[in-house]
Amino acid sequence: MSSVKLAEKQSQTPAVNTDSFGNPIDPTVGFARGTIIRSSIDEALRLRRGQEIAAQRVRLLGAESIGVFTGNQRDFPILPEDIATLCEEWVGPGLAAEELRQVAIGHMGGKSDDAVATFNRTSAGIIATIAALADGAPVVSVVPPGGRSHASVVRGAKIAGVTLVEVQGDKDWQSAIKTHRPLLVVITTVTSSLERLQDGVTTEVIHFAHTFGAKVFLDEAYGARLRTVLHGGQLSLQLGAEISITNCDKAGLSGPRAGILVGRPELVTAAAAKGAEFGMEARAPISAAVLRSLKKYEPDDLRKEAEAGQELATVLARTLGKDVVQRSDLGPMVDEDSVLRVLLKLAGKENTKPVVVPCEATSALGMVLLQDHGVLTVNTHGQPGARVSLRLKPTLDALGRVGGFDAVVNAVIASLQKVAKVIDDRAAMSQIITGK
Repeated sequence: MSSVKLAEKQSQTPAVNTDSFGNPIDPTVGFARGTIIRSSIDEALRLRRGQEIAAQRVRLLGAESIGVFTGNQRDFPILPEDIATLCEEWVGPGLAAEELRQVAIGHMGGKSDDAVATFNRTSAGIIATIAALADGAPVVSVVPPGGRSHASVVRGAKIAGVTLVEVQGDKDWQSAIKTHRPLLVVITTVTSSLERLQDGVTTEVIHFAHTFGAKVFLDEAYGARLRTVLHGGQLSLQLGAEISITNCDKAGLSGPRAGILVGRPELVTAAAAKGAEFGMEARAPISAAVLRSLKKYEPDDLRKEAEAGQELATVLARTLGKDVVQRSDLGPMVDEDSVLRVLLKLAGKENTKPVVVPCEATSALGMVLLQDHGVLTVNTHGQPGARVSLRLKPTLDALGRVGGFDAVVNAVIASLQKVAKVIDDRAAMSQIITGK
């Protein structure tokens, strides 16, 4: 049997991946679901619970009592005079359009005649672009070694009604493109867990995809700045792709939450139209804030965030161990399976089958970190489908708000100890995670 036929046969009966506890992994989100977090609906309930806890803390102790460690600053940097002009729904978009186009092209390294569209989320822009450009053919998604496509890439392919073929950059992506002949190739340069694809590999994939007639779409939510500022990479569209998207509240941009799509006019227009069909477009106030955010962007802000994250990783590794704490460009990370193992060890339950899955363990840890210590993480405030590892990526003022490096590490240890006391009590864990 040829290798192509074998691959096709295997794709018809895909193996079920499991985590290190034997729990089946949901292929859309990349983690195992349990009996508390069973679906996106339960993730939404977890988010609502996190928002309630944050609100309670602010009412009691003030907004300065919370430090944001998601890596997303999420300011809304409009000027007072923008409210009656650029934020006005009918006239504002026209007033801001050309200035926004010019500054976004500069930020992404685009061509002078490129077009720009803003979406209410980067995920929305990714879904809309795939839905608009897949054109009935399989989509090949190339990701960094050890990484995976964002859930929005998976969902975009589902909405488009096409097959998604994912391959890591150190694997045989050439065969994936040759075999499936996509009209659209998506390249994730930096994942949300901060695995990074080397620029050289990215350009190779782009050139190879072009020889087979495919358009290339870069998911540069983090990469547009993390690659360039911290690793000396090229600006996004200078890598050779037709279209690229980045996030307005990650890696040195202060917010708002929005996706900025830049590239060839006909492709951007198609994606923007599809986004409007779905109600995914950014309204005038968000677009105005995107303009202000891009104009005030300072690469040194990202460098400062990265330096703080590295020091935090060093301090946390001294306590939890280098074998547990992984280091990303923006701070420490402990994968969800490791968090659950630490909790079971603290509870003396290492040899028992846990009643929760890893994503539930990190969600509970995040709730306690927020409620007791003001450390806000993606484990409480991530949208459905967000990664579930413990990631501490301090925004500019986060460490100062919660007392510094040692205070954060002490908060993690105290929170682990608190959750460990109920790690074998499903009802108690559910109460922590969802309030029910």
